[in-house]
Amino acid sequence: MADRNDAHSHDAQRKSPSASRRNFLQALAGAGAAISFSSRIANAQQGEIGYWAKDLSDAQLTNMFSTILKIRWYERTLVDKMLTDSNYRGYNHFYVGQEAVATGVCAALKNTGGVMEADLIYSTHRPSGHAIAKGADIKKMAAEYDFRATGLNKGYAGEMHISDKSIGFMGADGMIGPGPVIATGSAFAIRARGSKQVVVNFGGDGTYATPHFHSAMNNAALLKLPFIYVIENNLYHQYAHYSWSCPMKDIAEAAGTYGIPGVVVDGQDVMQVYNAAKTAVERARAGQGPTLIEAKTYRYYNHWGAPGAKPGELGAFGYDPLAISSFRPEREVREWMTRDPVDICRNTLIGWKVIDATKATAMEAAIKQEVLDAVAWADKQPFCKPEDGLKNVFVEGSVAARQFG
Repeated sequence: MADRNDAHSHDAQRKSPSASRRNFLQALAGAGAAISFSSRIANAQQGEIGYWAKDLSDAQLTNMFSTILKIRWYERTLVDKMLTDSNYRGYNHFYVGQEAVATGVCAALKNTGGVMEADLIYSTHRPSGHAIAKGADIKKMAAEYDFRATGLNKGYAGEMHISDKSIGFMGADGMIGPGPVIATGSAFAIRARGSKQVVVNFGGDGTYATPHFHSAMNNAALLKLPFIYVIENNLYHQYAHYSWSCPMKDIAEAAGTYGIPGVVVDGQDVMQVYNAAKTAVERARAGQGPTLIEAKTYRYYNHWGAPGAKPGELGAFGYDPLAISSFRPEREVREWMTRDPVDICRNTLIGWKVIDATKATAMEAAIKQEVLDAVAWADKQPFCKPEDGLKNVFVEGSVAARQFG
């Protein structure tokens, strides 16, 4: 591909794409800051996180949009399934609204080569976006979510514990907080063997209140581990506002305690997330230690399942029986939906003349069908057998008495 910074290698319509992309990033960052509850959103014009996104190829940028769409329609399809299919056994915590975070972060990582070569990520109880952005097979994911024997983990994981080591997706965790402890252990192992891998741990805003968060950050900073902690601050941990457990306006301020960079980024804009992640990844690979990234974002559905949602409609509004209340004002949900990650990415790529509106519409239709086909395939897969319930629990066959050897 031609050099993005060489104006002479493009026609008049696409002259100096780096400059035009930079201006576009600045405009979007300003729009994000205008409605953000943080005055310190890191953006391209502030120079805090570089201009990485402007140098991506058209193929890389289009793949970002494709990933966002795949996460969106995978989850929307499962929302409808939960609402309409009484035989569906999935237990889903939806990621819709947060797609730009997983996409932007994973686009900055190496996602092939298995655990010894790929960059590693650790997920949460809301793992779909992370798994898809890392490259997981959505057919096998859909089967796994319904506890089918041909699922990604043979039906043993369900949603909250899926994993795929072949792409460096080390797994989801239904508990709040322990992910970073395991992730920093992986980062220590990587540093010990001298590879150039990086470890990313995704966590929600609620993890700030856990001891695991602070232990992980402290040790990662002391040992300069190749570790990145991404806080997806969607304002609520389950049904409580994040301010109930965090005294600071920005969770990223905690980074100062450990003497490492803390970046607040607009989590609705995949380009801003990518810029922050790429900077953190380059820093980690160079042996300069960890970074804490706080992505301000929002989930369109309630904490679990699809209460308040209607088939075929985006978002959940009103009363949530699990919360015994309407814990989020409908106007808040709708306000965040005006800055939708899908729309922002689509408009950015159209503005950069990477795709046009017709191509964007065709991409979305094709991905929606791909997801429908994947879910239909999963519906035909065999369920796990009850008699197999103890498989993979105990070691089978003879085991050497290693403690004596």
